[in-house]
Amino acid sequence: MKDPRIQKLAETLVHYACAVQPGERILIEDRGLAPELDAAILGEVYKAGGIPQVAITDLTVERALLMGCTQEQLTWMAKHDAARMAECAAYIGIRGGHNAYEQSDVPADKKSLYRQHYAKPVHTDIRVPKTRWVVLRYPTSAMAQQAGMSTAAFEDFYFTVCTMDYSAMSKAMDALVDRLHRTDRVRLTGPGTDLTFSIKGQPAIKCDGKLNIPDGEVFTAPLKDSINGEITFNTPSLYEGVTHEQVHLVFRDGRIVQESGSQPGLLTKILNTDEGARGVGEFAIGVNPYILEPMKDTLFDEKIAGSFHFTPGNCYDECPNGNKSAIHWDLVQIQRPEYGGGNMYFDGELVRQNGLFVSPDLEGLNPDQLKAGDTQ
Repeated sequence: MKDPRIQKLAETLVHYACAVQPGERILIEDRGLAPELDAAILGEVYKAGGIPQVAITDLTVERALLMGCTQEQLTWMAKHDAARMAECAAYIGIRGGHNAYEQSDVPADKKSLYRQHYAKPVHTDIRVPKTRWVVLRYPTSAMAQQAGMSTAAFEDFYFTVCTMDYSAMSKAMDALVDRLHRTDRVRLTGPGTDLTFSIKGQPAIKCDGKLNIPDGEVFTAPLKDSINGEITFNTPSLYEGVTHEQVHLVFRDGRIVQESGSQPGLLTKILNTDEGARGVGEFAIGVNPYILEPMKDTLFDEKIAGSFHFTPGNCYDECPNGNKSAIHWDLVQIQRPEYGGGNMYFDGELVRQNGLFVSPDLEGLNPDQLKAGDTQ
């Protein structure tokens, strides 16, 4: 018997997130082996009159490929996959869902080659700026274990989060977009954190289920040379198969000048990937009312209610600040009291205290009000 929640998710992906139109080419890339969802998505693409193609990758095979990869090989792969991506109007990426540490023993230099010579030309340079794309995970027992939940409880959580009324959330985000557009100086404070930067004149973009599922953030980008101070991230980050905890960064005039964490050598190597890796490409505020605890999965953790993330590496074309890099690493700090608390200021005004918005125009983004407006 088909799970009706899978069908609803497929409808959300095809008709809401990607808004597939007749005659458009759609790439469905399944890197987590979710055949039920793939089939449901295909059915909805056909209903919309789209032309789908499916690419399926087994993560064990991908690990074996990366272990011995070369620049010549990755450039060859990227040439063909970039050409296919350039023909697509939309992209649906189903990620992971199995062993989150599958690539943990891939050498760092091989991962760097992959980022620079495959991921960047195919995804950073084409898929992200030139397609309507949405990326999501698929619920499995491995993900449930990573989240510290039973499989049944995690599936219920997953479908609640992924099929919520994103159009209602989108309307509530407008007030935060407006405030960010009117803001010059941002200050973030908390344990191990006192950071200031400017976002004057920068766009503010709401992420309301059109790019990621689950979704729930509003992002902008700091002016490239304006970041000063220190920040400590209290949320573990699983990056390329390795967990980083208590990452602490010191900024001077927009550059990371000092770093520490649970993986100090690897952290430094990542931040030395290229010139832009020690700059920042994104500042985003998480507001999803159903995501409260970290599970070492960026797609979920960056949307946590009461959180923000600050991103070493590449900026997005929709919100350019001139920082370009092969990396884009969303590091998350949760400001709710149980995680140590913290405050957010716009031009000296306290707008969020210990994870809750206190400015009247932004209170509609607090979890209780967003849940009240969810008509799923």
